[in-house]
Amino acid sequence: MKRLVSLAVLLGLAMPAVAAPSYLTRDNNGGYVVTYDYTDKAKTGWYVGARAELGFWNWENKYSADDDLTGLDNNYNSDKYSFEPVFGGSIFGGTRFAYFWRAELEAGYLGYFKDKDAAAEFTMQIPYVMLNGYYDFTNGLYLGAGVGVAMPITTIDMIWADGSDRTEYGVAPMAGVMLGYSYELDDNLVLDLRYRLAGMTGVDQKIDMFDTDGAPHWFQNDIDFILDNSVSIGIRYEF
Repeated sequence: MKRLVSLAVLLGLAMPAVAAPSYLTRDNNGGYVVTYDYTDKAKTGWYVGARAELGFWNWENKYSADDDLTGLDNNYNSDKYSFEPVFGGSIFGGTRFAYFWRAELEAGYLGYFKDKDAAAEFTMQIPYVMLNGYYDFTNGLYLGAGVGVAMPITTIDMIWADGSDRTEYGVAPMAGVMLGYSYELDDNLVLDLRYRLAGMTGVDQKIDMFDTDGAPHWFQNDIDFILDNSVSIGIRYEF
């Protein structure tokens, strides 16, 4: 019996020391005092980040040329491109306001496309700048829309083409709508998954050419409206 009483006394003395968390201490009256120091970092609302993007372009090239250029005529041909895959990316910075809204400035590169045949090589790349607005839902989903400027750069290399005008630098209005999902990795890092449907007007490019006899000709490519479907993955750092 004495051994049981002694064991009970020892357990009674040891249990408070083992069971009590490190941030709890005992006062002189036998009560607990909370000494845990927790500091909640207040965020400023500002953030920066970057995205890697896979896009799919849709557009049409309409060709025309002077009547004497190797049998071509003004209604010569056109090429339609559908869901051509390209890789791009962007950097961005923004701020949160009114709890659920975000405003963001994004600068990016939609990608680089190349098409080549026996007579010509066509390339197109599109840098852009957009101002975006987002609404964040409490479940991590968000909706957004943006407007900005695309700067398509097209290059056409053709037989007998004058090299001085082979590259055209264009400026086109651009707009898009977005659907995405944000997931907090820690207090500052946020994983950002986004789908964007964007569109921009095309550009026209006219090239001066010379045949084997040195006679001048011209060739023109008119690019219709460009539609871009893209999915991206990014990281935001929130201050």
